[in-house]
Amino acid sequence: MQNILIIGAGPAGLTAAYELLKSNPDRNVTILERTDRIGGISCTIDYKGNRIDIGGHRFFSKSDRVMDWWMARMPVQGKPSSDDKLLGREKSWSPDGPDPETIDRTLLIRDRLSRIFYLRKFFDYPISLKAETLFNLGLGRTLKAGIGYFSAQIFKNRNEESLEEFMVNHFGRPLYEMFFEDYTRKVWGKHPSEISADWGAQRIKTLSLSTVLSSAVKKLFSAKGHNDLRQKETDTSLIEQFLYPKLGPGQMWECLAGDIRAMGGTILMNHKVVDVALENGQVQRVTAESPAGKAVFACDGCISTMPVKDIVAAFSGTRVPAEIGKIAETLPYRDFMTVGLLVKKLKISNTTRTKTRNGLVPDTWMYIQERDVQLCRLQIFNNWSPYMVKDPETVWIGLEYMCSEHDKIWKMDDAGFTALAVDELCKTGIIERSDVLDSCRFRIEKAYPAYFGGYLRFEEVRGYLDQIPNLFCIGRNGQHRYNNQDHSMLSAFEAVKCINEGNSDKTAVWEVNTEHDYHEHKAEPADGKK
Repeated sequence: MQNILIIGAGPAGLTAAYELLKSNPDRNVTILERTDRIGGISCTIDYKGNRIDIGGHRFFSKSDRVMDWWMARMPVQGKPSSDDKLLGREKSWSPDGPDPETIDRTLLIRDRLSRIFYLRKFFDYPISLKAETLFNLGLGRTLKAGIGYFSAQIFKNRNEESLEEFMVNHFGRPLYEMFFEDYTRKVWGKHPSEISADWGAQRIKTLSLSTVLSSAVKKLFSAKGHNDLRQKETDTSLIEQFLYPKLGPGQMWECLAGDIRAMGGTILMNHKVVDVALENGQVQRVTAESPAGKAVFACDGCISTMPVKDIVAAFSGTRVPAEIGKIAETLPYRDFMTVGLLVKKLKISNTTRTKTRNGLVPDTWMYIQERDVQLCRLQIFNNWSPYMVKDPETVWIGLEYMCSEHDKIWKMDDAGFTALAVDELCKTGIIERSDVLDSCRFRIEKAYPAYFGGYLRFEEVRGYLDQIPNLFCIGRNGQHRYNNQDHSMLSAFEAVKCINEGNSDKTAVWEVNTEHDYHEHKAEPADGKK
């Protein structure tokens, strides 16, 4: 019997396990998960009946294979959800789909709206040229932004090396300085001039002011648009609808974990990998620490989603070249913290045409661009799914901070940091302190692989890893790449294909979500492969 070991129970690891068992039920597939949560950063945390989505996860992909895969695991709603009923919303629900009021295993159809909060005002994201935008910016800023944009198109920098150069090319320097420079520094802890342009190429490759305007014109003359869930001709940053599990993104992966166990797979929680034994050039054994002590697992193949920095440090047996170890050790990451706040109401009110409950703003999240606070983003969980909130008469929000484990705010105790977060939200005028009912705080280590420091020599580490024929690195941390859920799944599909075919060439695995194989390309085949 073939023994396949998977490190990590996030979207990539779980997808790989399911596909391995589906293609060969006789395999022995074991997942080792370091934490007590399923789903990695795509997990959902339940706090007193209120559910937190770590980072915000829209279920949308340009890959038909991924979209079909999600909908096969959890069917799309067939009847209106509680907020659909309340607000009189009509959608193209799946005719044979479940009723979300009675069936939990359901994908809701959600409307997308996320905006930038800047100058204590709302701006569309991506930036639009609507009258409201021009009014909020003021005449001076608007003229400056327009001149800067057209100047950047005429005198484009053809040698984009930094993220700053990438963004200036796409938006012009004034808009970059207003809406990207400080926010990027908050998220990554580095000035955009110190970050590789690779980040922009992978995350916002096709997005520019011209694509925003083009999309707006197309919508005016489009007959389908809003109810076309696939939205194949729409840039990802401009999609209007997405799918979302009724009880948060973790529900998808918790359901999948149950399916994997039913298929004969094993998932071991609280198992931290501490040693990966290399013998004769291959992974032979993996040792994990658990509450019951150390456990050793022999394997014929290993799929890893653990941070590259950590797996290289865990290698034993065959000596890792000193230079490779040094590069891996310096690979940078950003850690993530979220504060859940239960409040009576928000101080800001809905000024859009979108119907909402009790005037609540309709955004799923808001980018907090204000320079006088450290807060990066604000989620409103009521708008992701009404079933995320225990009491629909309250507002359940998440305040997101990016930092490193060496930063002062990371080291603060829960009470101190929560107080800071509340102070910042009051300072921006979004809430009143007297409306806060409850709070909690959660930390996620190595949430975002970063594009500076040791990353500039990452290809050398990849080359070394590729020499280990039965090791496949997938997912966000496994590839040190800012992957979305669908990218992580696509890398899992490719790894499983390699294992099924006995192929040790990892090229297809690494090509997922690269500049040449990006999920926003329009020409991707229906099976999600190149």
